[in-house]
Amino acid sequence: MNWEQLLSLKRQGDRNKRLRKEQDETRLGFEVDYDRIIFSSAFRSLQDKTQVIPLSKTSFVHTRLTHSLEVSVVGRSLGRVVGKKILEKHPHLAAVHGYQFNDFGAIVAAAALAHDIGNPPFGHSGEKAIGEYFKTGSGNRYKGQLTPKQYQDLIDFEGNANGFKILTESREGIEGGLRLSYATLGAFMKYPKESLPKKPTSHIAHKKFGYFQNETSFFKEVAEEVGLLQYQIDDEVTYSRHPLTFLVEAADDICYTIIDFEDGINLGLIEEEYALEYLIKLVKDTINTSKYNKLTTTADRLSYLRALAINTLIGEAASVFIEHEEAILSGTFDMALIDKSKYEAQIDDIIKISVAKIYQSQEVTEKEIAGYEILATLLDRYCVATDNFNKGESSNYDKLILRAEGMHFDYTNEDLYTRLIGISNYVASLTDGNALLKFQKIKGLQI
Repeated sequence: MNWEQLLSLKRQGDRNKRLRKEQDETRLGFEVDYDRIIFSSAFRSLQDKTQVIPLSKTSFVHTRLTHSLEVSVVGRSLGRVVGKKILEKHPHLAAVHGYQFNDFGAIVAAAALAHDIGNPPFGHSGEKAIGEYFKTGSGNRYKGQLTPKQYQDLIDFEGNANGFKILTESREGIEGGLRLSYATLGAFMKYPKESLPKKPTSHIAHKKFGYFQNETSFFKEVAEEVGLLQYQIDDEVTYSRHPLTFLVEAADDICYTIIDFEDGINLGLIEEEYALEYLIKLVKDTINTSKYNKLTTTADRLSYLRALAINTLIGEAASVFIEHEEAILSGTFDMALIDKSKYEAQIDDIIKISVAKIYQSQEVTEKEIAGYEILATLLDRYCVATDNFNKGESSNYDKLILRAEGMHFDYTNEDLYTRLIGISNYVASLTDGNALLKFQKIKGLQI
């Protein structure tokens, strides 16, 4: 892969090549990507989607929106640090093409801002709830009517693939969705493969999948425009990651490791002294002990250690990226940057505590159980009403459901897969609160 191609400013529908040296420096194309994402309704909905605790009433707990903003800030810093080093190593990118180190920061910031835009309500359990409706719930009746890949898209419903759909899907009067630059879309594409074959190798890019069957053509267009490498696995084509995807992933890893841990402390799920000890281990090489000992409140101590930890991990991730740039460009680097970090042991310790004390806490578990029931109920009502419409057997109840909700998905489409993905996409677009409210209304618990 080469950087000039990877940094493509092309947008869906472009007929002419966009050149970096001809860009308006006051409104750079990569910065336009950021603006389009942040003003989108899909991004705004993240303010009521789970990051740590579903339907939390506590103001200082992060939502998907605050998490995404923080990941974007960290991603921008990572991109700028790496971009400066890359331009020093490949000076023609600046001298001939006009690229600047801030361009790398802008691309990573935009992709990081959007990285959770396709996640359903109730966190990662929401993905599982949608998948299990089609795998073991009432939705398994569709298995024999779909291709293996179509069915796999549903039973392994994936927020990353849903995010790509949201960012790029054409709607009436809106061609190409948000029409982001292909560089930003490339950096967003964390898992550049279809749902099958499932985990064909141990490469980090094969852990999940990145696009649904309906988005195959455009996904490949983006991959080929930015020059991602092609591989043949089990007679299927998959692609290498865009190098900047590793920075987007690192920004996410840094934020959820440190900030989810901070939320756990603030919620009282993790004992303060015990937790601070683990953060201090992470920053022991850079901590100013005298300054730290002057801090008298938990909030101030946490804030200082959090900032120091994030800054430490930004520097570490950037160093790993630059050290392995050639392997990354050749597609042979196969793990997350943080997994190659000298702080891997400290990060693992923090994550283990977060899993035990936060993600598996009683409050989270109970709300995730409710989330399963809520999403399965919504999916079933919409699918049954849609099926009956297409068979010409709609009951009055089906008609009421479609009158209330049918404008949100294409229930008249002749293709079953398109209908089911559309319904799943709509349910995934709901916020935690909206999903709960619709469930209560369907059940007659609220009028």
